[in-house]
Amino acid sequence: MKRHNLNFVMPGRVIPMLLLLALHQLLISPVIAYTALSDHFLRLVPSGGADFDIENGTLLAPILIPRVPGTPGQTAAQQHFVNFFAKELPKWSIEWYNSTSTTPVSGNKQVPFQNLLFKREPPWVTEGQSNLLTLVAHYDSKITPEGFIGATDSAVPCAILMHVARYLDKFITQMHDEMSELGEGGTIPMDMGVQILLLDGEEAFKQWSDTDSTYGARALADTWENSLYPAMSFYRNPLDQISMFVLLDLLGAANPTVPSFFQTTHWAYKAMATIEDRMRKLGLLESKPTNPFLPDLEKDVSAFHRAYIEDDHIPFMARGVPVLHVIASPFPQVWHTMDDDGAHLDMPTVHDWAKIVTAFALEWLDMMEVEPKEETEAPATS
Repeated sequence: MKRHNLNFVMPGRVIPMLLLLALHQLLISPVIAYTALSDHFLRLVPSGGADFDIENGTLLAPILIPRVPGTPGQTAAQQHFVNFFAKELPKWSIEWYNSTSTTPVSGNKQVPFQNLLFKREPPWVTEGQSNLLTLVAHYDSKITPEGFIGATDSAVPCAILMHVARYLDKFITQMHDEMSELGEGGTIPMDMGVQILLLDGEEAFKQWSDTDSTYGARALADTWENSLYPAMSFYRNPLDQISMFVLLDLLGAANPTVPSFFQTTHWAYKAMATIEDRMRKLGLLESKPTNPFLPDLEKDVSAFHRAYIEDDHIPFMARGVPVLHVIASPFPQVWHTMDDDGAHLDMPTVHDWAKIVTAFALEWLDMMEVEPKEETEAPATS
């Protein structure tokens, strides 16, 4: 579940967002100064095509199942993620972050929560040296209604992140090889990495609250806050390494609207919105929405209010991590119903999100440095 909070319109508990925004202001200025992808590079970004087929797609189909924490379905989803990275992307490290907690429906029984982290850093960095673009989704599904799948919530976001990682991998390798040959690296702006974080236990078991939601995210944020690096490290702990926490949720339904929630990271939102705008003008996207997916490209500073949606980013943002929350609002009509399944996905929208997020990651990681000169140098775009 996700819950809206808007202190002057919507009901519900309001986290003191002014405090959270103040924490953002304490962060160092962004070190990322990347070059926008060329039109040529944008044309090469793949949509994933058949990989998102709901029956046989290699990325999405295996996780269109109930994935409740502590159940065989969730174990199957975990195996799918781990096997994908181990077999197709062996240069990515795999880390498990496990915790347990009671829930309102488990009595005194501890329920296991298992976050998965897949990371690709420059090979020369030491611990606490690289700044990490962090792409995030939750992979658990809601316990009710029984048999709930959660295609938009959040099987599709997970599959999109797998797609992003696979396409990035070739360019990351090329970038690292060229930097090593030139003797580059070893500076904070250049030592960029990327990590895919799949969080467990986002959904409430009974009713959304501070203690019945975001189980995996809360445990991990606490763990990382207290995992201190050696004294001479540039970053204090794993939270400090996060250059941007990009959380995908409720994606895959037609005609989504994703607002820009936070003034402090609106510059990153604008980068993603600009990519969507350019891709549409180039005829590279399949969907024909009434409005852009990301409509707040020109949002004025006066339009930002204390409005947000409670989700897995909250415990990270409360600790000063910059957040770009990519979530459809209003929520899809299928939200928390049995219709949130593969059959109700809009595939052109799924493919377009895959392209937009992939291009955003390429641009963030400054991959114009290794832009393919000929189309044959990059994977096919289907």
